[in-house]
Amino acid sequence: MIYRAIGLMSGSSLDGLDIAFVHLHENAGKWSFDIVHADCYAYSTEWKNKLQSSIGFNALNYLLLDAEYGHYTGTLVNKFINKYQLEYKVQLIASHGHTTFHIPAKKMTAQLGDGAAIAAETGIPVVSNLRALDVALGGEGAPIVPIGDKLLFGDYQYCLNIGGIANISSAQHGEYLSFDICAANRVLNMLSEKLGKDYDNEGSMARNGSVNEILLQRLNELDYYGKAHPKSLANSFGTDIVFPILENSGCSTKYLLATYVEHIAIQVKNAIEKTSGNQAQDAKLLATGGGALNTFLMERIQYHLSLLNINVVVPAQNVVLYKEALVMALIGVLRWREENNVMATVTGASRNSINGAIWMGAEA
Repeated sequence: MIYRAIGLMSGSSLDGLDIAFVHLHENAGKWSFDIVHADCYAYSTEWKNKLQSSIGFNALNYLLLDAEYGHYTGTLVNKFINKYQLEYKVQLIASHGHTTFHIPAKKMTAQLGDGAAIAAETGIPVVSNLRALDVALGGEGAPIVPIGDKLLFGDYQYCLNIGGIANISSAQHGEYLSFDICAANRVLNMLSEKLGKDYDNEGSMARNGSVNEILLQRLNELDYYGKAHPKSLANSFGTDIVFPILENSGCSTKYLLATYVEHIAIQVKNAIEKTSGNQAQDAKLLATGGGALNTFLMERIQYHLSLLNINVVVPAQNVVLYKEALVMALIGVLRWREENNVMATVTGASRNSINGAIWMGAEA
């Protein structure tokens, strides 16, 4: 069986909307994929500001933005479809939306981007609200990408995604485990913006800095890292907790970049040690997300993971950049098939669940 679907992902780094048109092949329970076309539609300064400031809106303005962003997302999907001549070829759209509030302790998570608006704009069935049921069942609602790691990337013992937030997943002792590690690109990009750059290309600015050991120790001692999994992070961890520590340190920005790169690398190593009991031997780790293109960051992660006999593998660029959009498409297809698409062992929910609301884009 082949499913032809579009996956949409807007990450916490606010780079833009990732759109991937994929073919998902299912044969006797085994899944494979082809990323046929993929693009990232960068956010304008206006949209960046709207998404960043949305958590301060009153209820009415927040809901108005939810509808506006849904319609905007639909127009971008139509632009993508027209560009690649995909009219009548897309069976389903799965939209993650843009996360604003994430408070699983109070059984609440929210993503902007009304699925009904996307369906109205495109005329295609849309699956949205991909985390809500898991959170209602007492789960973290995150990470949700591990279902894709399990079904599409099972040859790797570890899957690391470095976006605005870094997260990892692995199969350990018969269970699939995953959790958010630390804030990543969101913090690195905020530092880069202080130097007039959207991001630190290949980590070149960080490479020219030096690690501040006192600051590094303070970062590594943050309470979140001592918590047991399952656990997840909201965007505010990076913006409201980590970034002020860096800003108030008195270090130059390139030293802050070098120190935070080292912090990410150490936390990746620590996360693996906690899940594997430091027993990893000749394992492979798949690294994806925008951070996988940060050469200096990858070097530092490989340095620390070499101590655990783990080899870091960076796949083809379309997988690096669009893996999350690919997995959103898979989650949508699983919802369409009425199959579990979020795993309780990952999120801590009371059970596995079928997540997602379906909006039919065409008249019956």
